Amino acid sequence: MFGPFERMVAGRYLRSRRQEGFISIIAGFSLLGIALGVATLIIVMSVMGGFREELLKRILGLNGHLGVYGMGVPLEDFDRLKGEIVKLDDVVEVAPLIEGQVMATANNVARGAMVHGLRREDLLARKLVAEHITEGSLEAYGEEDSIVLGQRLAEKLGLRVGDSLTLISPQGNVTAFGTVPRLRAYRVGATFEIGMYEYDSSFIFMPLEAAQVFFRLKGQVSGLEVMLTDPDRVDAVRPGIAAAAGGGKRIYDWQEANASFFNAIKVERNVMFLILTLIILVAAFNIISSLIMLVKDKGQAIAILRTMGATRGMIMRIFFLCGAGVGVTGTILGSVLGLVFTLNIESVRDWLEGISGAELFAAEIYFLSHLPVKIDWAEITGIVLMGLALSFLATLYPSWRAARLDPVEALRYE
Repeated sequence: MFGPFERMVAGRYLRSRRQEGFISIIAGFSLLGIALGVATLIIVMSVMGGFREELLKRILGLNGHLGVYGMGVPLEDFDRLKGEIVKLDDVVEVAPLIEGQVMATANNVARGAMVHGLRREDLLARKLVAEHITEGSLEAYGEEDSIVLGQRLAEKLGLRVGDSLTLISPQGNVTAFGTVPRLRAYRVGATFEIGMYEYDSSFIFMPLEAAQVFFRLKGQVSGLEVMLTDPDRVDAVRPGIAAAAGGGKRIYDWQEANASFFNAIKVERNVMFLILTLIILVAAFNIISSLIMLVKDKGQAIAILRTMGATRGMIMRIFFLCGAGVGVTGTILGSVLGLVFTLNIESVRDWLEGISGAELFAAEIYFLSHLPVKIDWAEITGIVLMGLALSFLATLYPSWRAARLDPVEALRYE
């Protein structure tokens, strides 16, 4: 399609000369703009995709995909109900759960916490917790006074394995002298760290029987957590679970529980994609301006080429190659830069934090203790194709204008 003549002339036009050096500088900035735009888009999309995936993995790894609760009352006869639900297709595990808010105190420090009462086998099935024990072990879990809490919560309270932690329930004991807070001391059997700040700093796991005693739910639980083979199939599985649970039950899935959170991430991701695409679009307009200036500067040369036998198609291909060369080079350079940066983003973050002395990714704000990335090759391919398409479109008008130039008029006014 492009002959050696067109490639040679386009290459000479792109190389900097004294007369058209300013045009080459504009082309260089266009190349740099496209490269930075593509690189930034790849980095941001990869980080936001990784952020969503890591949050989803941790949320679904620690909580059930779907919950069965009573209508404002605890569930009774929950083991029979568990047996009915676990028979259903796509259901992997059903865990009776007691959850409640408490005040945790130790060493004159108090923190709010969320207690999850689970049986030993159900906690061991939560690989996200069982495989991320930082201190102690789950061997003692199941004993009445042994609990497991998040590593960051333990650090805030100054606790180590074997220390005593006092939990205070908001539901106190009613006496003749008024309501007295209900409290009990437990022994720290293990600590865990899953990398999500919200859970590491507030979750406490307690044996189900001990939680029933503490929260006064004898023979009852707050609800049942259902784990599925595929969390995205909650809508398909929900009717079967509702039928097995019977009337007077409330079914609550992970999408409902985290809808606003993941919708916010989706909206932010789409907005960032739009904003960063504008960077590439601005660079494409720079290509248009540099090519128009090049066409104006090369008017006499174009006229001479036409009189020597060059067709309009050849002239158009020459200037198309000039603009496309800038766009393709910038897109490829930006793709390589973006991938290299993405694959080494933790090292870059550590380096920047070392230079600035500031924490760039606070776990308290961003929920996760590290900067996650997910390289979606289909998405990166789409970004590259978009960069190439914008670059090619930017060359069409200047190339057409160069091909339409009248040789006689160009030579007359030179």
